Order: sequence, then C-alpha cells, then structure tokens
Amino acid sequence: MLIPILIGLYIIIALLMVVSLLLNGVRPSKTLAWLLAIFTIPVAGALLYILFGRNRRKIKMFSLKNQFNPLDELENAQCHSELSANKQKITSLINNTSKCPVTCLNELELLKDGKNTFESIFEALEEAKEHIHLQYYIFEDGILADKLLEVFERKVAENVTVRLLYDGIGSYSLSKKYLKRLKQIGVETAQFLPFKFGRFLSALNYRNHRKIIVIDNKVGFTGGINISDKYLKGDPALGKWHDTHLRIEGEAVDYLNRVFVGDWYLASENKVDIAAFKVHKAPQKGTSLQIVPSGPDDDFDVMEQAFFSIINSAEKYLYIVNPYIIPNHAILQALITAALSGVDVRILMSSSTDIKLVDWCVRAYYESYLKAGIKIYLYDDGFLHSKVMLCDDEIASIGTANLDNRSLQQNYEAQVFVYDPALCKRMKSDFLKDCEKSTVLTDYEKYKKRPWIKKLAQGFAKLLSPLL
Repeated sequence: MLIPILIGLYIIIALLMVVSLLLNGVRPSKTLAWLLAIFTIPVAGALLYILFGRNRRKIKMFSLKNQFNPLDELENAQCHSELSANKQKITSLINNTSKCPVTCLNELELLKDGKNTFESIFEALEEAKEHIHLQYYIFEDGILADKLLEVFERKVAENVTVRLLYDGIGSYSLSKKYLKRLKQIGVETAQFLPFKFGRFLSALNYRNHRKIIVIDNKVGFTGGINISDKYLKGDPALGKWHDTHLRIEGEAVDYLNRVFVGDWYLASENKVDIAAFKVHKAPQKGTSLQIVPSGPDDDFDVMEQAFFSIINSAEKYLYIVNPYIIPNHAILQALITAALSGVDVRILMSSSTDIKLVDWCVRAYYESYLKAGIKIYLYDDGFLHSKVMLCDDEIASIGTANLDNRSLQQNYEAQVFVYDPALCKRMKSDFLKDCEKSTVLTDYEKYKKRPWIKKLAQGFAKLLSPLL
C-alpha cells in the first residue's frame, strides 16, 4: 500500500515541476533535458532539478528596490566620451542591466598577488573612522584572519562599525571559535545562505563569490583574492598563488558599498540605510570605471552579456587570464568568431588547476580554441587565479567572475570594468611578459592526437560543465 502512495506522490511532484519548467524555463533544450531527467531518473532527477535546474531569474531570492540610483545622463556621457562607439555600447548595456553607470571621479590602484594586496588593505583599515564592510567567498582561519581580528578589535573600540559577510559554503571551514571571538569584540557577522538542512536544496547551488571591502564609503577593494594564507605561503601542490585585485577611491566605491548592503540584507535581513553614507569623489576627473554586480536573480544575464559584448567588440586583440574557462555556447562562439575575424585572441591560464575534474573540463575546449586560431598559454610558475579580460587598449575587466556557467548564471559576482588606456597598456604588457614565461599551444593537429584516455576524461567532464 505504501509503494503506490509514494509513486503517486512522486507523480504529483513531477507534474508540479513540469508546470514550473513550462512557466519559467528559458532555453527549450535545457527544459527538455530536465523533463527527461525527472521522468527517466526517479527521485534523483527531481532532486537534481531542485538543486541545479530552477530558474532564479524568474523565482527571485530577494528584492531590494531602489538599491542603485543612476547618475545624471550628461555626467555619465562625459565619463566615457573617449571610448570608441562600439565600446560605449558596453557601458550602456551594463547601466541598463545593473543600474551601475560609468563614474569618472576615481583613483585606481592595481594590486598584484597577496603581499601587495594585503599591505594596502591593512593600511586602509587602520584609517577607518566610520565603518568597515567586508564580504568574502573564502574566509579561513590563519595569519590573515588573526591579524584582521586585531584590527577589528581596535576599530570597534574607536566606535567604528564593522560588518563581516561570509559565504556559507566557501567559508565552511571558518571555526566557531573565531566567529565567537568576532561577536565578543562587537563585529556584526552574517552568513550567506548557510549550509543548513532546511535550506540545503534551495541554497546549495547559489553562492556569493564576491570579495569586497568598503571603508567609510571612501576606499574600496575588490578582485580575486580571498582571506586565505595561501596568498602569503603558497599552495603545497600548486606553488605560488597569483591573483589580481583593485584599490578604488572615489565615487565608484558608493556602488561597491551598495552591492554589500544588498547582500547584507539578504543574509541578515537587516537593512542598512544607503542614504546615510556620504559619496566621496576624487577631486578631479580620473579613472573611468563601472562596478558590475551580477547574480542568479537578476532580470538579465548581466555578466554573460557584458563579457559577450566585450568579446564581440574586439577589433585588435582580446587577452584573457582566467583559471576556470568553461564557456557556454554563446561565449565559445563569440571567442571563435573573434579569432576567425582576425582578432588576436589569447588565453592565459595555469598549467593545472586545483580541482582535477575542472581541469579536465577546461582542457576539453582546447581543441575548439586551437582550430579557430586562439593561442593558449599555460603558466607554470604557480597557480593563476586572476579573472582578467583586456580588449583593444580600451577596456580592462578585473574581478571575481570566471568564464563558466557557475559564475555567469549561479553565483553572485562583482567585476570592475575599467576604461583607461594607460591601465590597459600596463596590464597588456604584464600579460605578454607572463606569456613569455609560459608554454604556448598553437598546433591544432598535434593537440588533436592526444591520447584517447585524455579525450575520454575530458569528454566526461565536459558533460558536467553546466554544473561546474
């Protein structure tokens, strides 16, 4: 008697999922795949759909209205008037999808690797007078965490408000002892979508991958670097851990702070009055940039559209540094089209990644790149964790987003698009120097003859690419 009841219950649940797919599905091929999974893999298919299949752009996780207030159109236009026409379209796209306009009253400093980045961060933290906002995907116990604790304790004693937001999965190893100590000294903490049974199915696949620090709404930091001692000591298996970060001072920091405030509200259900923060502007026109936040509940595929537009706008060169390039069909076709159109497309990544399955999946796309004339450079001196895209000496993108489905569709990310020829040329020079120290792959015919066992492993991993 029990078995027929369970079967009937599953059929009802499956039919409800079908209705949800028909109402909220975006891509017909993806909708059909989930329908087949639900009806051909009993129970497991339904669980996989709950974990990975629901359309968060239709079923929003939260809504914080009026989070962003675009600048006056005239001021916005003046900030990017030096860009070519096809690049100006990118700034308009970002403004329309994320409500973050170009700001030009900023000072920007490029920070490379952990030592320089954390020296700059701790120097800025010591100057805090009103508030310190931090959010990280990975926040681990160790030397850096202990040093931050010391700074927080001093600053709280000086009546500085300190708020720390950490991801429930990425920072899962953060000890209860450390969190208890934070609360004891008066630091406000919140965990983004905690790893709890009641929210396991709805939250597991949607992580906050951002790395943000905002100090007094005046100085901000963002990029690829987490709070982890491997940025100081290196990794036993991969060696030195290389990454890229930014220090921003000026009006763009207000937009970075608004990203934090929105995430803080989602994690803690406590609203912070955005209007209470003073907007600090650099004294004169400086670096033009846009803060680009994205998440699974945006109305549009903000990050994917932005990267897609940059790739399509390339006329001379497109250089990419990223450890996890697992492109979807649109991004892959854009890269191939750019290369076949005569654009110098180069991809720089580590010779190996920190996750073997991901490494196989990344390599599964090499054949397509090489066939189109894309040059692949494999960096051997440690692990490159930077997420950088450079285009035509006009746009430099630095931030947290990888070129994979997880970053483009599922994670909360933050990228900075910088419109500054001097910075672009400096970063291009650094890129080319790193390429000289790397192993280059250009021979399509040679790569195609790799051992069949590698092809098999890469083909298997490629099947899982939507989940990686």
